[in-house]
Amino acid sequence: MVIGVRAVRKVSSTRGFALVAPHVIPALDRAVHRLTRGKALLSALMLPGVILTATGARSGLSRRTPLACMPEEGGRGWILVGSNFGRTDHPAWTANLLAHPDAEISRKGEDIPVTAHLLQGEERDAAWKAVLAFWPPYATYQARVDREIRLFRLVRR
Repeated sequence: MVIGVRAVRKVSSTRGFALVAPHVIPALDRAVHRLTRGKALLSALMLPGVILTATGARSGLSRRTPLACMPEEGGRGWILVGSNFGRTDHPAWTANLLAHPDAEISRKGEDIPVTAHLLQGEERDAAWKAVLAFWPPYATYQARVDREIRLFRLVRR
């Protein structure tokens, strides 16, 4: 399994992955999530994941987005990384959370109401170090873009 993780880390750092993954991985995750009645995500074989349900920043409509997450120690919450696979723009779900921080995640079959907090300053720096230890390809994504990748801490409401 360690070889598999290393291979996935290497592949996920490539520009080709950044072009293809945003179109393929979320669709597969939504299908697996639906088929397992919320108990599994395909991408969670490599990283923990959630389905984020947030209110659209402009539309006001409910938006469901499969995302990798980093569970925090002690059950404190979850960190979401707005890497957008190293693409130039912030992912839409980050704007949704900025506009409407109360959201919901589906994780392992449980629906959990959460509030999102954009991390900044020292709090972001500490979380970023933890995120890089958790999944090193995020460093490649950050190096590829001029924007600062947004980090959100989700806590139970």
